[in-house]
Amino acid sequence: MTSRAAVLGHPISHSLSPVLHRAAYEALGLDGWEYEAVDVTEETLAGFLDGLDETWAGLSLTMPLKQTVMPMLDHVDPLAVVTGAVNTVVFQGTGTSRTLIGANTDVYGLVAALREGGAGGEGPTGRGTGIVLGAGATASSTLAALAELGITSVDVFVRSLGRTGDLQRAAHRMGLAPRFHPIAGAAEAALGADVVVSTLPAHGADAVAAELAASGRTVEGVLIDVSYDPRVTALTAAWSSLDGATVPGQRMLLHQAAEQVRLMTGHVAPVAAMDDALEAALAA
Repeated sequence: MTSRAAVLGHPISHSLSPVLHRAAYEALGLDGWEYEAVDVTEETLAGFLDGLDETWAGLSLTMPLKQTVMPMLDHVDPLAVVTGAVNTVVFQGTGTSRTLIGANTDVYGLVAALREGGAGGEGPTGRGTGIVLGAGATASSTLAALAELGITSVDVFVRSLGRTGDLQRAAHRMGLAPRFHPIAGAAEAALGADVVVSTLPAHGADAVAAELAASGRTVEGVLIDVSYDPRVTALTAAWSSLDGATVPGQRMLLHQAAEQVRLMTGHVAPVAAMDDALEAALAA
């Protein structure tokens, strides 16, 4: 029997999710499982969901669908509710009892990736401080991830303070109280932080990177730039030049996909096989 899954978004042709999920299916010996990338917009999402038959097992979602999909689901897990972002939909049951369940695996992916870099607890400075760049859906998941890692003091730096409403409401739902600042002060604050996470799009943190590189100071914290195009971003290169620990952005992608595989297939994800496939795709 065929089981189908897909990543949805617009545009979507660049997505590496098919590489990761197909590698998992092959390593797990899941014959008949298929995973594709489908171009779906906010306007066409409802129609796409209505047209899915019972061969479908799950969906991965990119922005802005992570928020658009929420009212279309039968159930949303608590983590996805408080973050306000669903990046995974799992189909359960058959016929009239079939339900669509929304989940958030971005938090899992960030926690796993940051732990690889040594983040957690009070951190190397002993202050338990975190810096977040950006205010979108990934920033919301980042706040949850930092809380899980025990990072208790968080400052968020954004390009427009007037566009932080969704993130502030998500923080309130999580019982968190991050401080919000203009992006101009991000570099100075990052120098003394335990964990720095950039959720900005490609090249969005280049100005911050330039300030960091020019500072010439040594840092002790861990940085992850969730953008991985280019593979070594300007921000990651600048942090490394200051002797800081860095986690490649693709590590979050890997781990969130591994959790999606578990939720959709019921099998523990073969992370090593997925990692090999991802590295090969990035190298190509």
